Amino acid sequence: MCGLYYLKGWGRLVPLCGLLYLLWLIRLKHGGLLKAAVAFLLLLALLLARDQQAPGLNLSSIRLYPDQVKLNDGWLSGRGHAGRTLLQVSGPASREAATRLQAGETIDLTAVSGDFSAIDPPTNPGQIGYRHYLASHHVSRQLKLTDYQLAPAAPSLLTRLHGLRYRISCRLKQLPRLLAFFASELVLAENPAGDNQDNLNTYRDLGVIHILSISGMHVGIYVFVLSVIGSCLHLTKEEVFACSCCLLGFEIFLSAGQPGFIRASLSYVFAAGLAFKRRKISRADLLGLTYCCQQLLEPRLLLETGGMLTYVLALGLVVTGKLPYWKQAFWLNGLLTPFLLYFFYQVNVCTIFYNVLVVPYFNYLVMPLTGLALFSPLPLQELFERILETAEGLLGLLARTGIGQVIFGKLASWQLALLFALTFLYLITRKKKYRRFLAAAYCLIFVSIHFPLEGQVSFIDVGQGDSILLTTPIRRRVYLIDTGGKLSFGRKKPAQAQIDRITIPLLKAQGISQIDGVFVSHQDADHVGDLGPLLEQVPVKRLYMGIGLIQNPSFRARLAGRVEKTKLIELKAGMEVQEAIKFEVLHPDLPGKGENKDSLSLTCQLAGKTWGFTGDLDQAGEEAIIQKHPDLHIDYFKLGHHGSDTSSSTKFLQTIKPSLVFISAGRNNRYHHPKPETLAKLKQLGIPYLNTQTEGMISWHYGWREYFSSFLEGRRVCYHY
Repeated sequence: MCGLYYLKGWGRLVPLCGLLYLLWLIRLKHGGLLKAAVAFLLLLALLLARDQQAPGLNLSSIRLYPDQVKLNDGWLSGRGHAGRTLLQVSGPASREAATRLQAGETIDLTAVSGDFSAIDPPTNPGQIGYRHYLASHHVSRQLKLTDYQLAPAAPSLLTRLHGLRYRISCRLKQLPRLLAFFASELVLAENPAGDNQDNLNTYRDLGVIHILSISGMHVGIYVFVLSVIGSCLHLTKEEVFACSCCLLGFEIFLSAGQPGFIRASLSYVFAAGLAFKRRKISRADLLGLTYCCQQLLEPRLLLETGGMLTYVLALGLVVTGKLPYWKQAFWLNGLLTPFLLYFFYQVNVCTIFYNVLVVPYFNYLVMPLTGLALFSPLPLQELFERILETAEGLLGLLARTGIGQVIFGKLASWQLALLFALTFLYLITRKKKYRRFLAAAYCLIFVSIHFPLEGQVSFIDVGQGDSILLTTPIRRRVYLIDTGGKLSFGRKKPAQAQIDRITIPLLKAQGISQIDGVFVSHQDADHVGDLGPLLEQVPVKRLYMGIGLIQNPSFRARLAGRVEKTKLIELKAGMEVQEAIKFEVLHPDLPGKGENKDSLSLTCQLAGKTWGFTGDLDQAGEEAIIQKHPDLHIDYFKLGHHGSDTSSSTKFLQTIKPSLVFISAGRNNRYHHPKPETLAKLKQLGIPYLNTQTEGMISWHYGWREYFSSFLEGRRVCYHY
């Protein structure tokens, strides 16, 4: 779980004690007690989790395996091995390094220099915890390379295996797009998003994303195929078992240790091994034995989302084994739902029906076609691709209907534990009171998320750009000023929009499924670059913009085909926007092209405080505003143009007399925002400021209490003014 890591010693001591206890239970055949013991150990391992710091590092040599590194436009990034320590490495790729890696060779970097630091933490609520993800894979540090030398890597079995995995990956990428996508998922347990992001979103929105993970079904297929081959070759059961173990071990390596596949493989090994000794083992005993052994080998098992979900699902199969199919499917989803809400903030209540549709399609169409494509000529591959394109298109249409999809919001850790415990207690006791408690708990948590006691003004940390979220308490209304967006500077456009990593998860974490109004300040990409992806994914009732911007061809292209159900409204100085939050328009006076000088400038009042937002408006525009409004006072002001010296003039700041100002700028941005001159000006005027560069997302909460907070490494630090 996020924020929990393993303390040295506890990570293996807990499963070791549990393993001994479970072996004793197996000897006594206390299967019922074993179920409770397994659940207890799962929770105990979570509670005792802490950070395990890496020992002193030796950066004299860093090994890079070709299958663990990506090359893009002369830039390498991926996993590096400094002795027994893993690092996240990135930096420029020399021509020789790129040539060797692309040839499938392992390379050693020596005489390394660069910036060595901790993994960057998430800076917005709901944002994917890259630090947490890497920590679950024993990576806690990153190295940004500036210079290095190459040395030949001594050949070994491990280098040859990584080279083989790389060549398999290259072979799979040569398949048509969908076949390559499914083959990579099913063979290498990789998620090659890129052009396949829509397909991943389809499976996620239908609630069947788990079907893409290799696990028990794939182990069963491998063992079955080997059994058939062994029968044809007249092999003994022991010989087939040995071949199966070797194949499963190799696939564990190919899948980079995917937790679900390891669990299923260990279960097969233990069950088949005991069968040779004519000893029966219950499903509960087998699960407990598998879990403790895997936890013993991998202390960070439950840090990984996949590791947690695979054992929750396996435990559910044990405790619901005697239920009819439909009831079993329902309660399996019930056990998984708290974890899905904790990690992904949404759930599909029709998942059971979608599973009935998708599982046969996947088992009897996707997997056979993908397997055949590996050994088929190009014409057949293209035929298989067209079949899959048609089927995936239909699934995509079904997902886009949104039927059954509920944006619930993020659960707190204690809420996750409560919902899981109530579900588990009902399944092992069948007492209706637990079912009633469970329904009441879900309802209360849902109401608390969707009808919050506090509203907010949040400066989302979108890097070099602007995006401000405003909400009202109780009957929540949602407004967004600008969307942010990634500046490409001539590089290839990123496959995934920045908004998919930052703003969309933030909205879902707060249970927000639609936006009442989006205000667009002007045309620059760092303010509206992600407007298109936002309109595609989140219903927006009204889109407000400065007068004249709608005539800009570039802006119209962002809206094309995305605003059929969105009302477009142009604004100019002197107008008022009568929403749940009342906005007054200060600028522009005349139609413009959407340049900085045309920035839509707004004020609004919340809980007796006046807020001001001027986009990238220049000092001439500010002068025009205070000439019309000489008595204008703004309590909290978003500093113009990310703290540039072209905005927020001394005269303007002296006129509005802000108590606090906010700066939204990217870390280490090429413009060096905020400018030293601007910060010196604030100091001279005695105006305090908060900066997303150092604070992450900055929020003002109002309603039953008022306070400021900044989100940094999961902490909320309060400011009172």
